[in-house]
Amino acid sequence: IKQNLAQGNCNMIIKAKNTLSGQKLMLTSLIGRALKSALLPSIAAGMVTHAFAGELLVYSSTDADNLKYYMEEFQKDNPDIKVNVVRESTGTMAAKMMAEKDNPQADFLFEMAATVALNMEAEGMFVEYTPKGMDTIDQRYVDNTPPVTWVGNYGWAGCICWNRIEAEKHGLPKPTTWAELTNPIYKGHISMPNPASSGTGFLDASSWMQIWGEDKAWEYMDALHENIAIYTHSGSKPCKQAGSGEFTIGISWPGRAIKVIKAGAPIDMIIPEEGIGWEMQVVAIMKGTDNLEDAKTLMDWTLGDGMKLFGERQSIIADSSKVTKDPELPDFYDEVQAKLINNDFVWAAANKGRIVAEWKKRYDGKSEPKK
Repeated sequence: IKQNLAQGNCNMIIKAKNTLSGQKLMLTSLIGRALKSALLPSIAAGMVTHAFAGELLVYSSTDADNLKYYMEEFQKDNPDIKVNVVRESTGTMAAKMMAEKDNPQADFLFEMAATVALNMEAEGMFVEYTPKGMDTIDQRYVDNTPPVTWVGNYGWAGCICWNRIEAEKHGLPKPTTWAELTNPIYKGHISMPNPASSGTGFLDASSWMQIWGEDKAWEYMDALHENIAIYTHSGSKPCKQAGSGEFTIGISWPGRAIKVIKAGAPIDMIIPEEGIGWEMQVVAIMKGTDNLEDAKTLMDWTLGDGMKLFGERQSIIADSSKVTKDPELPDFYDEVQAKLINNDFVWAAANKGRIVAEWKKRYDGKSEPKK
């Protein structure tokens, strides 16, 4: 310090974030403040008043390719803000953040499943902030319980991937409802994501409970379990398996179905008549951030310029007018929107642990091995 002062330097802040160990070391120099009045005017004028303005540590669990694209575009729009990103799967990231609850590391949570993130809200881990544009989006994506601490941007839903060739080979009728999947004729022909490890799997289980009530939903899953060949740890994998002919039916999500269909697989995407569960990705500012203003900028951006980008890559977003529809699937978007159930995200988040524990006790024996 003495050497730096002798050289006429004043380091207001020394900040190091080590994302490998998950530790953030922070040192604020009080000496700089004490000597501020003694500094040359030209030096004083160049100092920032906010501790860590211009840098954000962002945690995320959204798809890696989309995350990279969105963050690069945000930095193009905001070149004075440096973004450092740590990405993990939803379960891993949630465990990391809960472990850091009393010593938060991140400045911002960018796109995490609402049914996971809302448990963090309940722990008081988010900053109160109402982003610009929140009143103009679909209000199903909005935190309607004051004070506002999060907002949704985009989501995904459930669907059935149906292999036409395999179905013809085995003489299987095409289902139009969830209930039909319990028909013994489908035994061994269905794969489904595990609700304990897949957000898609959980949105299916929790939506069936909201459609039929818990008791009937467990009865349904008991019967469905008899026909399940395997539970995967990925929401995309069942549709890929159906696409390759490994199974005739894959319970998956529309975004993956579109990719498999456009890749040339003999797949039909079925939106069951009872309705489909859905999940949304939310953003929030982490309590304890050293850079609140830039965090607010990022949150506002997600409902502004960011929404246009989400519409390029997502089919279910908070402002459906921004969706870029695939000309080869013009009716898909309206069909999915029409079948989204009125999902109670707060209930789903509060009951997730209980539902997953019961699901594992009943059905985990058919889950694929974890790598």
